Amino acid sequence: MDDNELLHRLRRLREQAVDFSEEHPDRGNIHPNHVLSAQNLLHYLALRSHELRDVQLALIERGLSSLGILEAHTLATLNSVIAALECLHGCTPSVAPIAPIHVAESQQLLEQASCSLFGKRPSQREARIMVTMPTEAADGHKLLSDLLEAGMDVMRINCAHDNADTWQQMLGNLRLAESQTHTLCKTQLDLAGPKLRTGALGAAGRVLKLKPVRDLFGQVQTPARVWLIPPGDDAVTHDIPSLTVSGDVLAETRIGDSILLNDTREANRELTIVAEHQHARLVETHQTIYLVEDTPFFFMRNGEKLGKGRLTDVHEVTLPLVLQCGDYLTLTRENKPGSSSPARIHCTLEQAFDVVQAGQPVWLDDGKIGGIVEHNDGAEILVRITQTPPGGAKLRAEKGINFPDTVFDLPALTAKDLADLETMAGKVDMVALSFVRSPQDVADLQQQFQRLGIPETGIILKIENRAAFENLPAILLTAMRSPHIGVMIARGDLAVEVGFERLSEVQEEILWLCEAAHIPVIWATQILEGMAKKGAPSRAEVSDAAMSIRAECAMLNKGPNIVETVRFLDGILQRMGNHYHKRRLMMRPLSVCRNAGL
Repeated sequence: MDDNELLHRLRRLREQAVDFSEEHPDRGNIHPNHVLSAQNLLHYLALRSHELRDVQLALIERGLSSLGILEAHTLATLNSVIAALECLHGCTPSVAPIAPIHVAESQQLLEQASCSLFGKRPSQREARIMVTMPTEAADGHKLLSDLLEAGMDVMRINCAHDNADTWQQMLGNLRLAESQTHTLCKTQLDLAGPKLRTGALGAAGRVLKLKPVRDLFGQVQTPARVWLIPPGDDAVTHDIPSLTVSGDVLAETRIGDSILLNDTREANRELTIVAEHQHARLVETHQTIYLVEDTPFFFMRNGEKLGKGRLTDVHEVTLPLVLQCGDYLTLTRENKPGSSSPARIHCTLEQAFDVVQAGQPVWLDDGKIGGIVEHNDGAEILVRITQTPPGGAKLRAEKGINFPDTVFDLPALTAKDLADLETMAGKVDMVALSFVRSPQDVADLQQQFQRLGIPETGIILKIENRAAFENLPAILLTAMRSPHIGVMIARGDLAVEVGFERLSEVQEEILWLCEAAHIPVIWATQILEGMAKKGAPSRAEVSDAAMSIRAECAMLNKGPNIVETVRFLDGILQRMGNHYHKRRLMMRPLSVCRNAGL
């Protein structure tokens, strides 16, 4: 490509970008905070509608910018490249249209938007850390104080769990933790949306298995433990189960006393009391024991019988559905507990039974189980299982269901969402909209904000389905009618919807569009999940966590090791922040160069 043709192509691209921005119908409805950013987004959309790889190669050959990093300042970069090429070619400079945003201004706009949503940037890193709250966050402020000290910047409350009283207790505990740690924290409320999930499973029985941990040679490393409590008492701890024992004898026992019983196999078993807490007794055993309701307990001291009690509230046990490739699973419209023979389970979204068609794919439990719809009669959807992990898969209650090829015509805001908004209006900094599929979904939430008198509350758009991704430019422009907006890339559901092989490509495109619009991004789903749940991350999880530096906020889910996980992620983000800003490599001095004597 010669210089004349290259200049003509670039000037034409610039002209089309400017015309597209000036003629776009949504341009006049943008909030003042986003007017310049909306112009830049439209310039970027116009430019990316063309095949540019031959233009990029020609620019590289001339030692000019390849246009590879122009998202945040599209017209300014085009102007600079055209001016440089005109100078090299020795022709008369063209009259460049005024760019809405230059490089430094683009960084300032994104930083301002991030601060308005996520609070002041931490001193040692650019990306913030968001943490999903467990129910225990309502019990006291200790956990929240630990999270703030570890590096949490945003508290996330998931309306799919717990209730309004619990959420408000969490917020109250956060304020106490803030006062203790002298740290401020933003809050986000995730609306549940019309989620497709599996229903309840039928109970297999009431039984508790106590099993000690043994080493390779069968020796007990850790005995099995359970708290015995009198009727009416609460559980002593959340990590050790509690069982209620009838009768008055429990209060008369002490450490060292034993309990004799016959378990479900008529095996003679013994428990030993090892700790006391008021009237509760912690017992342990080196034997495997199966306990059911009404099992008699005989309390003993030095071989003498103290008294007798019975178990009264052994919890019901539900077993998952075990599915293999070639099996059939029936999704039912009727809300009844599922069963395993044949495999049946309730699907929580009634509209699925009106629109799902034979031949369409279905995915369950974040894509762990895949199948094809064989038949839908309006009451039951028959699914033939076509994909599971080796050895099969276990399907439990409250697991996600995705129909990626099915078009659902339903609003993102449910009756529950509207009620939750009413209760929590003005009490949180941001509201995350689930199941966004169209610009109208965003407009509906904006209308509710106006009705409730909270127009300044931030809006987070959860991009978690194919329709949201395909309609993203229009969704962003509609959202830009509000003063404070952000995007969450919900990578779990999104991967199932678009296909796992496309996830990397799709999340890149979302990042590019949001950078062009100067909209902060939350990098979500399963970041360091192994560490949060089991205490140790995998190598893949660490690499994935490092990639979250591309976003303005990284979201962690709850887990027993969440405090340590926040601290670990904080360290990763601090180190990676010195190397990257978005996709731009930041060339700080490398330690390996110093070690080489340079």
